[in-house]
Amino acid sequence: MVKDINFAQLKRILVIRLSSLGDILLTTPLVRTLKNNYPQLNIDFLIKPQYEDIYKFNPRLNSLMHYEKDKINETLNQLNKNHYNLVIDLHNNFRSRSLTNKLKVPVFRFGKKSIEKFLLVNFKINRLKNEPQIPVRYAHTIPGFNLDNNGLELFIHEGLINKFDESINYIGLCPGSRHYTKKWPAEYFIELGKKLTENGFRIILFGGKDDSDICKEINHSIPHSLNLCNEDKLLMTASGMKNCKAVICNDSGLMHLACSVNIPVVMIMGSTVKKFGFTPYKNKNLILENNSLSCRPCSHIGRANCPKKHFKCMKELTPGLIYSEVTNFIKTL
Repeated sequence: MVKDINFAQLKRILVIRLSSLGDILLTTPLVRTLKNNYPQLNIDFLIKPQYEDIYKFNPRLNSLMHYEKDKINETLNQLNKNHYNLVIDLHNNFRSRSLTNKLKVPVFRFGKKSIEKFLLVNFKINRLKNEPQIPVRYAHTIPGFNLDNNGLELFIHEGLINKFDESINYIGLCPGSRHYTKKWPAEYFIELGKKLTENGFRIILFGGKDDSDICKEINHSIPHSLNLCNEDKLLMTASGMKNCKAVICNDSGLMHLACSVNIPVVMIMGSTVKKFGFTPYKNKNLILENNSLSCRPCSHIGRANCPKKHFKCMKELTPGLIYSEVTNFIKTL
């Protein structure tokens, strides 16, 4: 394992985080701090092409490279030609290791705390209580390295910025998430949206292609709401979020997207918990969760169904309760 690296002497490094949306957004403080601390450093980033918008206009990078299953040999050949001084593997899975092992370059690998997560989920033994948030843990991949004091970042081309009527108080709703147990029920989002609409707010719905159906359902049920769900056009979604007073979301990538454009977030947590480190990073936020249940967390990534069949982690967070918390939070902004 690599222990000592003098970054002031390095010329070119590779950072790897192939997916997913939230995980990649959480790498932006590391990339920014590295570039600011070592301006001579050329930083390349390896990513799956569907997430390229996260770094598409980021001036910190020298090059944004794509990882595609059917082009692995071409990718490896290009990586070898780039003659890296160091690789920072923030993904640390079989695919990233298979690449880095062939590069014959010093590698720092992210510690995924797999055993600790297993113990917390299955036995409720908490060995993560002293662990910082994921961006800080990414930084700790590099011995002795510390982040700056800023949050996530996303650069949006000026031509993509869409400004709405500033006299209207918009509230964003992000009802989607990859896993069922991380989704607050659609009917709850509808009831909450109606309450907010009745009290002078205008609802905007955000989501990707997998959220199309739920966004349509909610849009049809909330008067005057706007449905900005799209085909995973991240920069378009982020541009819409910039018009919102706050964004209400599940534990999802879109929560981190809202943080990356400095919009306050209300995060509703179900099967996951704050101890995993994926909470809003250096952004105004309110986290709402059901702390009365001994079965949480039942997963560190989410599940297709509630193993206890009651789904109390979400269902007991009623729309009335969330509405009260949200309106109090908005008054502080």
